Amino acid sequence: MTAATARILDAARQGRAMAWVLAIMLFLTVLATAAGIGTARAAAALGQALAGRATVQIVDADPAARTAAAARVLAALRQSSAVTGATPVSRQELARLLGPWLGDAARDADLPVPALIDVDLADRADAIDRVRALAARLAPGARVDRHGDALAAVGRLLRLLTLLAAALVALMTAASAAVIVLAARSGLDAHRGTIEVMHGLGATDVQVARLFQRRIARDAALGACVGGVAGWLVVAGLGMQASGSGSQLLGGVTLGQGGWGAVIALPFAFVALAALVARRAIMRTMGRQL
Repeated sequence: MTAATARILDAARQGRAMAWVLAIMLFLTVLATAAGIGTARAAAALGQALAGRATVQIVDADPAARTAAAARVLAALRQSSAVTGATPVSRQELARLLGPWLGDAARDADLPVPALIDVDLADRADAIDRVRALAARLAPGARVDRHGDALAAVGRLLRLLTLLAAALVALMTAASAAVIVLAARSGLDAHRGTIEVMHGLGATDVQVARLFQRRIARDAALGACVGGVAGWLVVAGLGMQASGSGSQLLGGVTLGQGGWGAVIALPFAFVALAALVARRAIMRTMGRQL
């Protein structure tokens, strides 16, 4: 097949619209992929940060009794094999945490606030149960909250968003393949007479299919360049905003080296998929109709 023949098949240029459709699809695919990877990493980081963490809360109306009970529990926790670390939360830190709700009243020394102890649990199945039993024995009414339980709903939401992003990627990939199939069939219909002449001159189906495949791959590459670069820029911008937000949860929404590798490889995989789908669609259509 000569270059002149290739230009004849490309003269109608109906496939150029496909490039812009694929650019939009790839742009959305890049965003969905980045979102899925980011939320998956955030869920993993959140789980790792909260694993083995708990807080002991001691409530008593009498400040002296509350302070004494907190001291007993703290000393016992530091001696327990179920705990790797125990740190009391200072009154100043409690005032800072309550400030957004109580304002200046949070710094009032007469304000009755519970005594809190942050606990790092040992890597054993009964660690939380032993801490609860110890706190209940030394300070009846004490409450032990595991951090992972408090934010379990957030973790489930992040995992659900990851699955949703994966489903969107699958749907957009399928939609892109459908667009390519439609473009290939449209090209065959538009050049049916030319293809018959080429067959009469001795061209095989494989040779004709290669020409259409090359044209569609070129259009897909144009769409991949536009959609891929736009997607990379948006993902990089959102990543910078998340890392500079100061939020521990948003700061965990990062791609990492492997995630960026997957996002960067998407346009190349997109072009390869377009070429493969186009070839199969063209060969199947030519076998049935021509």
